[in-house]
This record gives sequence, structure tokens and C-alpha cells, in this order.
Amino acid sequence: MPTFHIEQFGCRATQADAAAIERQLRAQGHEIAAAADHADVIVVNTCTVTAAADAQARDAIRKLHAQNPGAKIIATGCYAQRVPEELAALPGVSHVVGNSHKPEIPALITKILPITADSSSRGATLLRPNLPGPKNHATNSFSPCSNDSAALPKILTENIFDRSDFLSAPVLGGEANHTRPTLKIQDGCNLRCSYCVIPFVRGKSRSMAPGEVVAEIARLTAAGYKEIVLSGINLGTWGRDLTPRVEFEDLLRRVLDETGVARLRISSIEPLDVAQDLIALFASTPRIAQHFHMPLQSGSDRVLGAMHRWYRSEQYARRVELIREQLPNAAIGADVIAGFPGETAEDHATTMNFIESRPFTYLHVFSYSVRPGTAAESMPDHVPATTIRERARELRALSEKKSAAFRESQINAMLEVLTLRHTNEANAAASARQTGIDPWTPAISTNYLQLRVGGVFPPNQILRVKVTRHENGILHAAPETEINFAVHRAASHL
Repeated sequence: MPTFHIEQFGCRATQADAAAIERQLRAQGHEIAAAADHADVIVVNTCTVTAAADAQARDAIRKLHAQNPGAKIIATGCYAQRVPEELAALPGVSHVVGNSHKPEIPALITKILPITADSSSRGATLLRPNLPGPKNHATNSFSPCSNDSAALPKILTENIFDRSDFLSAPVLGGEANHTRPTLKIQDGCNLRCSYCVIPFVRGKSRSMAPGEVVAEIARLTAAGYKEIVLSGINLGTWGRDLTPRVEFEDLLRRVLDETGVARLRISSIEPLDVAQDLIALFASTPRIAQHFHMPLQSGSDRVLGAMHRWYRSEQYARRVELIREQLPNAAIGADVIAGFPGETAEDHATTMNFIESRPFTYLHVFSYSVRPGTAAESMPDHVPATTIRERARELRALSEKKSAAFRESQINAMLEVLTLRHTNEANAAASARQTGIDPWTPAISTNYLQLRVGGVFPPNQILRVKVTRHENGILHAAPETEINFAVHRAASHL
């Protein structure tokens, strides 16, 4: 059977797209190759959030072609949607498929296989949306039913698209090593932050149907997974495009009522979507992780205005206060951009002071990167790269200071944790025997702390532990008891 390999870059949403493509290809009878250099087709799923992400994708494609010159390389994802011509020009790229046509990749692969001897000499084909636009723009439609491979069109049109279908499947891999699946339930964004290209490459906000969300979570729970992470491009807007409209909070209640999931974790959510009722729901049950990640981007109201963010620092601060009032041990994380155009030394100091004076537990710091086509590209007073790097270093140092303080505050606390896998369990056990170090099991707490739990436990178990010490940036904990989830769930009041 034809074999495929998916090379993955980018965020959880992009990973969910790749998981859905893999699910479709398997259903068609295709097999996953043991490695990229043994694949008939290589799908490179790109990111374009920064210039560095673009460069990483280009480098990967060149290396993959060098390793496996006979493979068909299909470049897809956000970079492919934004500037397909750049990827089409790379050696070895057979097709470039924008996000708009991503669901058609399995049909495309069926069409182009088996690979012929002269396939490497064929030109790249751009598959882009068939959209309304200026009358002088040539547009074509890709027909997966066509049998003439030479008829595959080169479609060049505007990057903006409006697609109603929803591509997603649970992502089972990643840092937790198959113990914490991520489920994308929302895609696209209707906002227009001045620095962000994502709305142009992912389209309008759209939601997975609530029944499908419940069914996917029920399947994952039946398979034995204890913690499931819900993700999206703008997760808090889930349900607003549905008819009738459904609120995100109501979806969470339905999932808790209709499935046996032990713990839901919510990925990034915009600050104004963190309302009192949502915080109260988090506080009402141990089955939702005590973890809020709210993009801040800047603590300066002047910069927030230039970014076209729709809140100001006082509104953000109030959300942090509400969380702390009801969930004093919750993790509170934020995204911050260093060096946005026009950001002054005073603006940066304001951001530092805002973060310093509030109970953040970690930061994701991004150095500003120009994205072509965004409003910020044409703004005056771009910050020099050396200044951006220095401000990013200061923010990361502050992040580590806040994280260390939070870890220190958890000594003697009782936490619910999910056990994870060692990267290499056999090597970890052997190392413990050879060094005389007591064995331990990696785990993640409800409030997003990485811990080492004394003893050997299988992955994917929820334990109650007591934090015993903080040493060299690592929290150590002693197990108290494994939680009987059947009893635990019955005790939840929603």
C-alpha cells in the first residue's frame, strides 16, 4: 500500500489538522511510513506565525527532499495558504495545498499515487480556494474525482477564504507522550489584531458541533484517557457561529454531565471571554483544570490600542483578580509580545510592572516578527532587533522569577496530578538503579506544574500528592493516594 509521512510544525490547531489527515489516510488504506525517507508521500504541515517558522518549514522541505528525492512532497498549512508560490518554488515540492483545501489532501494523494519515475521533474501545483474576487483573477477548482493528473490546476487567488467545514481529530502525541490528548473544537478567527496573520490563513471562526465534541471526548475517555485538552484558535468564541448559538460554558457543562472525563484542560482563551460565570464553573469542580492561559500581549494601553486588542490593562487585571479570588492556587499564564512597532522604553517598563505586580505563574514571550499583509507591517517606528531581543530577555527572566515563586508557594500543598511517561522508561529505571537515586514518575498538576512524584507509577493515573520540596527548579512530591474517579465524579456538583 502507498505510504505517507506527516512532518508537523506549529500550534495545536495545526497538529489537529494533521491528526485528521492521518485519520482520513488510514481510512483510505494508506500506511504510515517508518520514517520520512521511506514514504511515498510526505505532507509538510506548516506554520507562518513568525518569519522563523517560515524558515523552519523551508529548511525542512529541502532536507526531506534530499533524504527522499523520489517522494511527492505536499506543502500545506498556514504558510502554504499565505504565500504558496514560495513553497512551490522549492525543490521536491509536488503540490501546495492551502488550508482552504486541506480536507482534500487524502483525495489528492489517492490521485497522484503511485509515484512514477519522472515525478520529480513535474512542476508544483498550487491548490487554493475557489473564491469570489476581481474578475481578472483566474480561479480553478480542484476536482478529486478527475483521473487526469496533468489536469490538476494551479490556482492563484486571494488568501482570504470562507470555509464552513471543520477539520479536526484528537492529537495523541506530544510532550505528555500519549497521555493527554488535545482536541481542537474551534478554528479560525473573526478578530483582526494588527500583528496577526492567522485570520487570513485560517478563515472565519467556526465550531465543531457540540454533539461531535461530546462524542469525541466520550471515545477518548472510553479509551482510558484521563485528561483531555480543549484547544482552538480563539477558543472562547466556540459556538457563536452555530444556529442556535451555544455558549462555551454550556458546552463544558454538557461535557461534564454526559461524559466520564476525569479532567478537562482549557488551552488559551481571550481575557474578555473569562467571565465570572466561567470562573465559577472552574471553581465548582475538580474535573476542570485550575489553569487559565489568557493572552496579554502588552501591559501598555497605548500599545494594546495599536495592536487592535479589544481590552485594556484594567480589564485584564480584573480577570486576574477574579480568578485569584475563587481559585487561589490556579495557574495564570499569558502571551506577551516584545518590541511591537512603536513600543517605547516606557511602554516596555509598563508591561514589566504590570506583570511584576500580578500573580502570573508563567509567560510565553514572543519577539515581534513582521508578518506581510498585516496592519502592523506598515506602522512607523519599528523597534530595532537588538532592542527586541533585550526586551524579550527581560520578559523571560521575569517569567522565570514568577514561575519560581509559584513553585515555591506550592511546598506542602496537596495537588491532584496526572502521571506521565518517562521519555524512556527503561533508561530512567536503569539510571535510578545505577545512581542510587530514588525512582520517580513525571506528572502534571491541575494547576499546570511539572512534578516528580516519588515511586514508580504507570502513566495516565490521577494521584493526590503532597509537594515536599523545590530543588533546582523542580518540584518533588510524595503520593498520598490514587483517586477513585468513580467516587470523585459523583462528588462533583455542577
